[in-house]
Amino acid sequence: MRLGAVDMGISGFVPSFLVGLEAVRQAHGARLAALVGRRLTGFALVRFAEDGDWYADCPVVLDFDGTRVEICHTKFDELSIGWGTIRTTAVITGWDESGLTPEWSHRDARLEPFVGQELRDLALIEWRPAGRDLAAGTLAVEFVFDADRLRIANALDENGIETGPARQTHLRHGPEH
Repeated sequence: MRLGAVDMGISGFVPSFLVGLEAVRQAHGARLAALVGRRLTGFALVRFAEDGDWYADCPVVLDFDGTRVEICHTKFDELSIGWGTIRTTAVITGWDESGLTPEWSHRDARLEPFVGQELRDLALIEWRPAGRDLAAGTLAVEFVFDADRLRIANALDENGIETGPARQTHLRHGPEH
């Protein structure tokens, strides 16, 4: 069994999971909005050394001209956003049970096309399907660049990386009230 993100030895990662649009806006809205106009200069995510697989339970770190945002989803509706606390140069510890070696990676085919692009807009995307759905209300953070859109979404108890326009069942909200 693989360990959950909060059990990992990721240096500096102290998640503060929030639930709901208003809680995220209140805690992080102004800082998220301040990213607009900055260039994405890098990113980091955790992969396993043995097979290169992305470990989606770990935070996705995006660097906008020196301002790092750290996004991590867990459960059906919890989102943690951190700001420059994770040391992506530090060795990840505490993985004795998994038999795999986690390490920070700066490669990902979905993220690489966005590096060097200026952030044009940012939104919180809320999943609002027409029918009953356990995941209703989950949030994604959407980054809008000239060429495309990038979302770090809740993939039901882990992070998901999506590109392109959001589905019609998503409601788009500005990061601030």
